[in-house]
Amino acid sequence: MVHDDLQPSPPAASDERPSDPRAGAFQGVREAHRNELAEDYVELIAELIHARGEARPVDIAAKMGVTPPSVAKTLDRLARDGLITRARYRSVFLTDAGRALAEECQRRHDIVLRFLLRLGLDAETAEHDAEGIEHHVSERTLALFAAFADRS
Repeated sequence: MVHDDLQPSPPAASDERPSDPRAGAFQGVREAHRNELAEDYVELIAELIHARGEARPVDIAAKMGVTPPSVAKTLDRLARDGLITRARYRSVFLTDAGRALAEECQRRHDIVLRFLLRLGLDAETAEHDAEGIEHHVSERTLALFAAFADRS
């Protein structure tokens, strides 16, 4: 005699819907948005250090067009993430990881900018658009941008 409780139960109905083929792309965009602020900050900090020898929070706020408390909050996050070091009321410095991220961001920005200029876009619009595109373009697309921009 077989007891009902020993019978295998039928598979449970799944609440999961088939994933949209674009789900991976949407996830990539969300990830890029999360990283944009950190990337913009380390890139700006590197530029300020290069141009002025230091990156002060007040200068970062002025360049970013945000308030000093907003800068302080973001700098706290960057410090927790190991991208910067700083002391209260002192300049901000990039760690090795921060410098590497800033260099990568600048490389991506330069490629996208050259690509847009090569397409014939004016410099002001190209600079503005490159600032957003650099965070979202894949390495594969970036390589094609670079190849196109480098053509004679």
